[in-house]
Amino acid sequence: MDGVHNFGGRLFAVLNQKPEARSLHVPEDVAEELAAALPETQGRRFFPMIRRLAYHLLAFVLLAVAALVLWREFHKLSLDEIGRAVRAWGWARVGLAVALSAMSFLLMGCIEWLGLRWAGARLRLRSAIAGSFIANAIAHSLGASLIVSGAVRARYYARHGVSLRQVAAATLFHGFSFGVGLSTLAGLALLFAASQHITASSRIANPVADTAGVLLLLGVGGYAALCATLRRPLRAFGHSLRLPSARVAFAQMGLGAVDNAVASAIIWVLLPAGSVDYLAFVGSYAPSVVVGLISHVPGGVGVFEGSLSTLLKGVEPAALAAAFLGYRLFFFLFPLLLAGLALALDALRRAPAK
Repeated sequence: MDGVHNFGGRLFAVLNQKPEARSLHVPEDVAEELAAALPETQGRRFFPMIRRLAYHLLAFVLLAVAALVLWREFHKLSLDEIGRAVRAWGWARVGLAVALSAMSFLLMGCIEWLGLRWAGARLRLRSAIAGSFIANAIAHSLGASLIVSGAVRARYYARHGVSLRQVAAATLFHGFSFGVGLSTLAGLALLFAASQHITASSRIANPVADTAGVLLLLGVGGYAALCATLRRPLRAFGHSLRLPSARVAFAQMGLGAVDNAVASAIIWVLLPAGSVDYLAFVGSYAPSVVVGLISHVPGGVGVFEGSLSTLLKGVEPAALAAAFLGYRLFFFLFPLLLAGLALALDALRRAPAK
């Protein structure tokens, strides 16, 4: 797990590798070789051990708090009440939630294609979409396991001549796109949601929402300004990072924001109509996603739901619990099953005939 948590930091030096220096060899143990292809950051053994213990403690604390919140919010619910809330969706809303999930994975594929091109790999869009779907469907359920998703990408993209270093660069690009996209969406939602909607639907105070919205948009604007003006690599913590062009940065912001908007809408459309304003909902959804990610719990399961339950108000508990189940089903379980099936079929197709 320590290698997983350090993976993002170790990718910084990868982005400045010249294309001709990249190896196209894909070994049997892709995950091990993918990590070995990156700069060494082991250092002394004591500090990684302390950091690893701190990560595990954080995950335990957040999961315990989430369990307490979920018990407080939903312990009086019966399965019959949740079942009635599920049946109230109707086929139209179920179809819409499935379509939104598919659209989110399609947008992630477009971001991946852009990241692969930025890393120097020339790949058809449909191939990038397929590789992105398999990698992200697995990574969503396993948590922020970049080594695992990177290994899946490397296996899939090897047939297209994409090197391990290009896979690592595209993985980091995808992470940046998610971060600036979520920040853009949350900043706009918090800043432009009507004050009465924030008051009615969220436990985030209006002054806090306005301040957070401004800070998030300033941060995103600062990233775009750096990409537009900084021509030399950005150096920090002993690593260097060559930022994308301003045009690519704006594409990251736009595609990332739309992707997160679509993903958040999966829960929102499963809630009773008119129960919560969409922009106010996004203002609570975004920090809940971040809490789920930093918890290191696979998929943020429980932690995400506990945070969102705490920040939202005015939504019937049965309807909210049912929407959480639908979100996990349509955005996590179904894609995971499809990705597993695709990997199994691909393995059978490539297996040597006896």
